[in-house]
Amino acid sequence: MSIQAYKNQQDWDILGASPLELVRALYRGALQSVRTARTALANGQIRERSAAITKACMIVQELAISLDKDSGGEVAANLAELYVYMHRRLTDANIEQTDAPLAETEHLLATLLEAWSQLEDGTTELICEEPLRLTA
Repeated sequence: MSIQAYKNQQDWDILGASPLELVRALYRGALQSVRTARTALANGQIRERSAAITKACMIVQELAISLDKDSGGEVAANLAELYVYMHRRLTDANIEQTDAPLAETEHLLATLLEAWSQLEDGTTELICEEPLRLTA
């Protein structure tokens, strides 16, 4: 499959995804970005590390913006605080050029993805605004 055909398929997958599937996709994207940042850090690739951390920060920010704090109650409030914490740790990793904040953020994202993967469609309306907003 060509790269363009793959990208077109990804676009269609996102356009047809449920809010829950979009949340999962955001977590997978953030995880991949953190893993890319860790690899780039280990290889001394400063530009790649910084770009991957920036992408992960943008995804975490999008997850935070998408929270419905009015309806989501304590769960949404706790997630908001966790997103702020992860964003701060990602920033720390970029400034300090150390792996520990990246490893911690990767673990947090993986744990959250696992939890979101156990939910069924229709359950996100308690925590996420409809429709889930996506930005580049």
